Amino acid sequence: MWPIIYTTLRTYAPYVTLPVAALVGVIGYNLESWISNRYTPYNKSIKEQREDRLLVEAKLKECNKVEKLKYKTNILDTNLSPSLT
Repeated sequence: MWPIIYTTLRTYAPYVTLPVAALVGVIGYNLESWISNRYTPYNKSIKEQREDRLLVEAKLKECNKVEKLKYKTNILDTNLSPSLT
């Protein structure tokens, strides 16, 4: 009995393989959607994370090269009303 089945499967392999592969694919797709979490949050890629880290490190190294926090002009002149000019 088994030799007859093997011969039949060998002869009709292209016709048997495609439906079996499609069936396995459909079952796997549905099983994965049923098991996995659909609402996985977005994660940045490794390259983006590295670029962000390098930017933060560069800012920390140059922390003494900032502009002075004092105003160079009179503070009352910054939002001066047009009627007072």
